[in-house]
Amino acid sequence: MELIHRNLAIGIHDALQETFFEKNKYADKVIERLLKAHRKWGSQDRAVVSEIFYNIIRWKKRLEYYMGEGIKPNNIYKLILAYLLWSKTNYKKFEEFDGIKVADILIKLKKGTVPTKAIEHSIPEWLVETLEKELGPKWEKEIQALNEQAPTVLRANSLRTTPKELISDLADENVVSFTVRNYPDAVQLEEKKNVFLTTAFKEGLFEVQDASSQKIGYFLDVKEGQRVVDACAGAGGKTLHLAALMQNKGQIIALDIFEWKLAELKRRAKRAGAHNIETRVITDTKVIKRLHDKVDRLLIDAPCSGLGVLKRNPDSKWKIDQDFIDRIKKEQQQIIQDYSKMLKVGGKMVYATCSILPSENNKQVDEFIKNNPNYKMIKDEKVMPSEGYDGFYMALIERLS
Repeated sequence: MELIHRNLAIGIHDALQETFFEKNKYADKVIERLLKAHRKWGSQDRAVVSEIFYNIIRWKKRLEYYMGEGIKPNNIYKLILAYLLWSKTNYKKFEEFDGIKVADILIKLKKGTVPTKAIEHSIPEWLVETLEKELGPKWEKEIQALNEQAPTVLRANSLRTTPKELISDLADENVVSFTVRNYPDAVQLEEKKNVFLTTAFKEGLFEVQDASSQKIGYFLDVKEGQRVVDACAGAGGKTLHLAALMQNKGQIIALDIFEWKLAELKRRAKRAGAHNIETRVITDTKVIKRLHDKVDRLLIDAPCSGLGVLKRNPDSKWKIDQDFIDRIKKEQQQIIQDYSKMLKVGGKMVYATCSILPSENNKQVDEFIKNNPNYKMIKDEKVMPSEGYDGFYMALIERLS
């Protein structure tokens, strides 16, 4: 890895500035726009820009310690330089680096130690406390895993192909991939590639979906011909998996409060050949009430802190705080309480989050069961980031009466 082209350094600078200092700008979208705007950059250049951009976001707090100051809109080149020195990345001395005192950074790097756990793992101070309180001594193992780069995992669309066929089709397009043990539909890439440019993607043979996320569709135990509701469908990664598991038989109602997300789901469903999905925007409580007692299976992929997916969304640790987590927990309890009424007697639902905090996960389910004795938990599962993929929680709950 080396940074020897000035225009790449400028691109990284601008993308970091946008992510850190502009409102509602998320790293994945920022980098996507940057790469689209520079179509002439080769695949090697794109890889360099993406890797450095994400690593700087990931290690921001540690880099600020090496810099000797917090980041501001006017010192982002210093942040980039601190990263290049720390990671021993070969770079050219661009004019943007003039005047930055390299010696000060090197003195701290030579020490080889940092003063706090928050700096060591590059997370906010409040998050150290929260993780320690909720996970106990194993929190460091999990945060170390969350500071690694996420692998790219695809879900072979069983409506159109099999994992083995997909691996062969991707190989024809110079994308090397392999199956993942214990994940029936998962195909993992050997190295990061822009798979959205492949013919296999355009033909709807796969979706990009982390292996942990793929567990949820199976956990819901859907059957062909059922009426299924995905209550927080978003752009529909899990909805599409459910459609494939049901072999397009039965009905899936995808609900969300954002119309634009459901529009994206429709586009994806068309490409995937998933015909049994109907989308409905939650504009008021009536949308839910009309479905009371009418649903065989219900997926509540609840809004959450997102702490289980920091590998792929490292910027979110700088955008949330304890207040946000406290608010989201109230929202989770409200959602499970209100939406669970859609289930028929004998129906089953999955409550899932991409968080690793027990207070957002099993404790929410315990609270719900305590207040609603006509529901019982059949089983639950937590997938921790140290197992190699995203952190997720899922609980299967049955309505008894």
